[in-house]
Amino acid sequence: MVADGLKGETMEAGYLRHVRACNNAVLPGERRPFHIGAALVGWVKPDFAARLAAFPEISVAVDGVVLNDAAALPAIARRLSDAGCYRWRREEFDIRAEPEGPVLGRLDRGAVPSFGVLAMGVHLNGLVRRLDGLHVWVARRAANKLLDPSKLDHIVAGGVPAGLTPAETLVKEAEEEAAIPASLARQAVPVAAITYAMERPEGLRRDLVYCYDLALPEDFSPRAADGEVEAFELWPIARVMRTVRDSDEFKFNVNLVLIDLFQRRGLI
Repeated sequence: MVADGLKGETMEAGYLRHVRACNNAVLPGERRPFHIGAALVGWVKPDFAARLAAFPEISVAVDGVVLNDAAALPAIARRLSDAGCYRWRREEFDIRAEPEGPVLGRLDRGAVPSFGVLAMGVHLNGLVRRLDGLHVWVARRAANKLLDPSKLDHIVAGGVPAGLTPAETLVKEAEEEAAIPASLARQAVPVAAITYAMERPEGLRRDLVYCYDLALPEDFSPRAADGEVEAFELWPIARVMRTVRDSDEFKFNVNLVLIDLFQRRGLI
């Protein structure tokens, strides 16, 4: 099935460029492995490895970087932020070698791309079924956002902070970002998990995105509760598809979650 008369070959070519863009990192490439103890958790560039060599808790060699004391990592990360390596975000992420593995340490969100560690996030497709077909809630990111200002986004999306599960994060972010009551947010259905490794201006993004669908009532309207979103609009699915296919208006990883939605709905 092809929505709105769009040709399948053209759609495939337009969509695949987003998949390629989000998987443009070559690992290890010039990066060195970053270990916490014996566990490989990230990848760092040589110039960043040289900065890490200044800390006695870290051993740096040509074949890799090893942090011997995970408890020292938050303080090390703060000192590197103060030195101008990245912006401090005041939100810690858990560090794991594998998505389901044990927590090996914690790191401020702003430092995650520089250390090349795995980060987890959640994205929510806010869906409304109307008489004229499926519609999707689309958010416009605030112009003052640090990353990807004014880009189009999901109704709810965010990183999984330390100590929370993806499901708990979804409920928290839904209330904070879009004023979706917890009782409604808990009805979201997990539908996919997407991974990618991407070179970005802020560093290496190795992300695992947990995707959810939530059927919303026609009379529900999200409200920008925390200022991270400028406005919400309800779009027909065909408009969403054209925008993903033909432009870069959506934030980079939002494209991947929407492409998954299109595939699951049999639209491409």
